[in-house]
Amino acid sequence: MTSAPSRIARLAALLPDVTPLRSSADFRLLWVQGLVTYFGSFMALIALPLQIKELTGSPLAVGAMGAVELVPLIVFGLYGGALADAVDRRKVILGTEAGLGVLALVLLVNAALPDPLLWPLYLVAGGVSALSGLQRPALDSLMARIVPHDQLTAAAALNSLRWQFGAITGPAVAGLVVAYAGHATAYTVTVLTFASSVLLCLRLSPAPPARDNAKPSLRGIVEGAKYAWSRPVLLGTYAVDMAAMFFAFPNAIFPFLADDLNADWSLGLMYAADSVGSLVLGLTSGWTSRVRRHGLFVVFGAAAWGLAIAAAGWFSNVWLVLVCLAVAGAGDMLSGLGRSTIWNQTIPEELRGRLAGIEVLSYSTGPQLGQVRAGAMAGWTGTRSAIWSGGVACVASVALLTAALPKLLTYDSETDEDATRRRAQRAAEADPAKA
Repeated sequence: MTSAPSRIARLAALLPDVTPLRSSADFRLLWVQGLVTYFGSFMALIALPLQIKELTGSPLAVGAMGAVELVPLIVFGLYGGALADAVDRRKVILGTEAGLGVLALVLLVNAALPDPLLWPLYLVAGGVSALSGLQRPALDSLMARIVPHDQLTAAAALNSLRWQFGAITGPAVAGLVVAYAGHATAYTVTVLTFASSVLLCLRLSPAPPARDNAKPSLRGIVEGAKYAWSRPVLLGTYAVDMAAMFFAFPNAIFPFLADDLNADWSLGLMYAADSVGSLVLGLTSGWTSRVRRHGLFVVFGAAAWGLAIAAAGWFSNVWLVLVCLAVAGAGDMLSGLGRSTIWNQTIPEELRGRLAGIEVLSYSTGPQLGQVRAGAMAGWTGTRSAIWSGGVACVASVALLTAALPKLLTYDSETDEDATRRRAQRAAEADPAKA
């Protein structure tokens, strides 16, 4: 019979590993900063498409937001990666965070007009995409520097928990705020959270480039792309995530799904459901720090996402739909943990920013294109068929990509050549005398 202490020890092993929060002051600052800003960002993320829906009543108009965001994300994401390798990453994070706060203020001013305009909503969506493209490579590439090599999976899980908190509370609160207090109030909360975030970013340690890299250039971006292309494991992480998001990211048409199910009250829950699933996995993620085969996370997580999205589009009971969306979120988090760990374990520091720019494209352009696909297909075949067919296409594409790039499945952090080299690099940075 298992003793009580043994059961408690096993349960404790499932809890998130908080070692990175104890070992890195900069990680603690970024974690709290993200907790604050994600809440405000998700308030705006829900209020913005709802406002477009109210002004136009068109699923295509809501889905078009993804098209507006796509080009700035690609251009500034790639440039932001090169920038992160050439300048102090702290300055990039601070400047872009302030810029995002200004754009939130534009939304607030527009919402306060007697007759809010439509075009500023698209303008701000494009601007947010550009600034996010500049910022994310600096943020993502900083993780591998401020967190010890053996704590990277734990750090990814903690970052995901932080994100899920914003993704759950932001949409849930935003739905109530917009319904009872209006869009202007939701945007006011967003402005305040960005102001707080800037103050926290001011306390970060400087993060100059690892070596005297050249100024950001097309040549530098191409150098990073060539490195990624030469690594099948990295290619697999990018391709699987892009395919999963392109085919099975129906968030833009959730307002129409709620209408179709005669459950307008469920809209906020739909936006939050996948984050609930991710949160559950995150709260029991202690075991992930002891896993070495992170490619399995990527593949099985993406396949689970697709299957669950297909089921969400098929069921007509709103509660079953919400459960499916939660299961999808757990799969997405598992895949995300695998991707983040592989990236941080294998990419050299001098290329980290540029590869982070490519990563931004892999996990951001997919959802943007997915919004366009979902909106267009919903207008053509109907909301629910657009969702379930996308989930089926996601599973099929993940299977094909895994067959084409088998090294992703066999990745092992203890034996992979790039992971071993990066581990030695981190050890040398920590103790130059032993280099």
